[in-house]
Amino acid sequence: MRSRYCVLALALLLGIIMPKNVNAQHTALEDTSAEPRVMQLWEGAAPAAQGNADEDRPTLTLYAVSEDKDLRPAVIVIPGGSYQGLATNHEGRQVANWLNSMGITAFVLRYRLGPKYHHPIELWDAQRAIRMVRARSADFAVLPDKIGILGFSAGGHLASTAETRFDAGNPNAPDPIDRVSSRPDFAILAYPVISLVADYAHTLSRDNLLGKNPSPELAKDLSSEFYVTPQTPPTFLWSSTTDQVVPPENSIAFYLALLKAKVPAELHIFADAPHGVGLDLRNPSVGMWTQLVLAWLKGQRIIE
Repeated sequence: MRSRYCVLALALLLGIIMPKNVNAQHTALEDTSAEPRVMQLWEGAAPAAQGNADEDRPTLTLYAVSEDKDLRPAVIVIPGGSYQGLATNHEGRQVANWLNSMGITAFVLRYRLGPKYHHPIELWDAQRAIRMVRARSADFAVLPDKIGILGFSAGGHLASTAETRFDAGNPNAPDPIDRVSSRPDFAILAYPVISLVADYAHTLSRDNLLGKNPSPELAKDLSSEFYVTPQTPPTFLWSSTTDQVVPPENSIAFYLALLKAKVPAELHIFADAPHGVGLDLRNPSVGMWTQLVLAWLKGQRIIE
């Protein structure tokens, strides 16, 4: 059965259509290619919106596993792009299809970007996405206590910010979505930007998020390695030794902070891979990260 899941994942990524006469035991998997559903994070204008164009309206796209109502874990995928663009294909749609093939409901976040938008706008969008999935978990047929985030590169920075800057929600908020917690139950960070102050910081992401020449205090405030606590959710990280864009020291620094706080964590540094590879299932080395994540999710009792 595991091999069938892997074959399906590859088929989805290559755009292969499953035949209509597939047998009954494949029915749930066949539904992974169902039409995605795009939803705005806020009805009407988003907070602090500077216009009404697509770039001003953050969205969440649902990739459902099937039409049944079996409750499933969920992952919100946060693509990278240096906070100035979004790699929504290889760090968004393809990843959502892979998650679906593993029986996980996926959502892809389109958040607002710099240089038009700066912190905390991006964090608001990420927190709203987590709240929305949790508040509407029954509608989406997901488990409200198994909602995770998966961020790539600058999206990994946003994910690390969300997992270290969460709140329990406002029980008196008029919007029911704002009444629930923004804490993710687990996090997966792929070649993430973490530090905005170290000599290995990704300056383009920093400038797009905070503006040109941010104060040292602000840059440190958005360096996630300084804000890990025992309440930070379990986290899986991976990077590569040869990543010259976002060096692996970012992942190492966050892992050490998790270790110090006694947060369950796992880190993999692959020997050779460029930045921004996404799933990269063709690479016999770094392409194994997906299998390592699945094993970790099983160990965390997120999936069976």
